[in-house]
Amino acid sequence: MKTFATALFGRRARRRWIHLILGGALAMPYVFVGSVIVGPLLGEDAVFGSLTAQLAAFAVGLPLAAITALFPLTRPMSVAAVRALCDVPGESLADGPARSRTARGRTVAWFTLHLGFGGIISGMSLALPPFAGVLIALPFAAALRGSRVGMPEVFGEGWLLALSPVIGCASLVALAGCAAGAGALLARWAPELLGPTPADRLAAAEQRAADLAVRNRLARELHDSVGHALSAVTLQASAARRVLDKDPEFVREALTAIEETTRRTVGELDAVLGVLRDGDQTAPTAPAPTLAADLDGLLKRTRAGGLRVRSAVDLGPQGPDALPPMVSREAYRIVQESLSNALRHAGPDAAVTLRIALEGADLEILAQNPLPAAGATSRPGGGHGLRGITDRARLLGGTAEAGPLDGTWRLRVRLPLKGPHAPDPKKPMKPQKSQKPKQQEPQKPKESA
Repeated sequence: MKTFATALFGRRARRRWIHLILGGALAMPYVFVGSVIVGPLLGEDAVFGSLTAQLAAFAVGLPLAAITALFPLTRPMSVAAVRALCDVPGESLADGPARSRTARGRTVAWFTLHLGFGGIISGMSLALPPFAGVLIALPFAAALRGSRVGMPEVFGEGWLLALSPVIGCASLVALAGCAAGAGALLARWAPELLGPTPADRLAAAEQRAADLAVRNRLARELHDSVGHALSAVTLQASAARRVLDKDPEFVREALTAIEETTRRTVGELDAVLGVLRDGDQTAPTAPAPTLAADLDGLLKRTRAGGLRVRSAVDLGPQGPDALPPMVSREAYRIVQESLSNALRHAGPDAAVTLRIALEGADLEILAQNPLPAAGATSRPGGGHGLRGITDRARLLGGTAEAGPLDGTWRLRVRLPLKGPHAPDPKKPMKPQKSQKPKQQEPQKPKESA
């Protein structure tokens, strides 16, 4: 008995009843338009004084409601009402306007059902409670008997008069049962009619992939810029401390390099974090460093930490300025990360051979440094640098190979200079199988002054 009462009058049933009343309220404008059409056809001056005319106006109004359900805002409004009142899991409903013909058709079906059921239940909710109240009070109030209150005379005498309270209560229970049943049906159909279509699921998956791509790109930028800066600053400070009393000039250069590194990195960090601030129109927009703008500065700051860098740059008469901006930017980050890895793992006294040259239609970056001695402990941190280099190369349609070779660690990256260079960073990249390092003989770098 308690379960039955909860099903008819519980919180969920009451909320769904309100949802149906909302549908009836939305149906009223269409019923009014329908009454204007039906009245002259039926010859009724007062449409709402005739039950037949009311039903005809309701039947004419529902197709009009179906037409207006094609407006884009219909589905978001319907979904919001269902989530708030029908106790339907939110993840089973679609967000945003209908994007496909199928979704629009389902929205039309839902809106028509909602207004149809809502109009019927609303009419019953307006008519039955006063009727049931009169029936319940009829045996105890003689003034209510007769036709003065619109009550059939048959209820004013005999056994029907004694049973009228029971009939009145049964009418209220029947009303609650109809409302609960209609609300349950709508709640059951809501995921099917307002749920995501395959097109909605595909759009949601693409949005998640785009968000993930942006997050991964920001993570790479932070790892390469901040990680390299911290490694360089740590080694520069350590080298300066060791020769503080012996070589003041070296200490002065190291401190200058630390100042330049930290100032540049703070600007890059502000630019990256500005992307994460939603709606921040005043976020810094410092340009990302490129080979053309800062290759010499990067090598100078790295050498200030004690790392010996033997560089060979062969980029033609125009040098790095001739590189496409995207290639120059990504190549800078790749060179930066390769030097950072050497600082972390090979140690500050290691020698790094760096070669940046044009090879046909590609830009080739080759970096080699000695492997750590047996038993040596590499600096903590890292683990994502090589994956970031691979992602950057793949983003431009290039390749990256890394691995040990003849007692050294070699990184070889080729970036095409022509072709679509990462047209949209928000578009997800297709996963590719990682390439194993190829055991090739390193090319002898061309010496530069």
